[in-house]
Amino acid sequence: MIGKIAGRLEYRTPDHVLIDVRGIGYIVYVSDRVMAGLPAVGEVVALYTDLLVREDNLQLFGFTTLVEKEWHRLLMTVQGIGAKASMAILGALGADGVGRAIALGDWNALAKAKGVGPKTAQRITIELKDKAPGVMAMGGTVTEALGDTVIEVETPDQVRRAPPKRANPAQSEALSALGNLGYAPGEAASAVAEAAGAAPDADTSTLIRAALKLLAPKG
Repeated sequence: MIGKIAGRLEYRTPDHVLIDVRGIGYIVYVSDRVMAGLPAVGEVVALYTDLLVREDNLQLFGFTTLVEKEWHRLLMTVQGIGAKASMAILGALGADGVGRAIALGDWNALAKAKGVGPKTAQRITIELKDKAPGVMAMGGTVTEALGDTVIEVETPDQVRRAPPKRANPAQSEALSALGNLGYAPGEAASAVAEAAGAAPDADTSTLIRAALKLLAPKG
């Protein structure tokens, strides 16, 4: 499995590029969004890749982040979604947009991608709904600040160390997902706290959807 390509960008076409890696040229298919962010021809480029194996062909697909790559792999598990449709979805919405659409059940957003109809878009939101929080939480930029805390409780005859208290896993995962979507830690924490207050036993997916609704522009 070829998981990453790093080399000199030799040329680009509307849907793929050729990357020279120590004299060997690799053709890598990318989305419109990734293509727009690539450097000029002749410069160094690095992409995470996923290898699609067919009976008569091998194709490499390139991504700028591991989250985007993981969405590509998951999208292709849905019936009716091949590599071309997956790249169209990621090109139209980006990894963050895909995660937000699936978490909220917004199949209309997915249906805007070229070649993806309403029924297929609905199938995506249904089949990947439970997997969205895990993918959105990749990176852990926010959870680093939510480690175990130790509280010291003073008693009349001694000071004892209480057992570590762990943050609610669902809240931590929801915070991480919102952080990866670009929300500031403060506003993300506030939204998650409000959502958790309304539904203390809510799972990660439910908290993310509730927090996103609270963070959505009003009016």
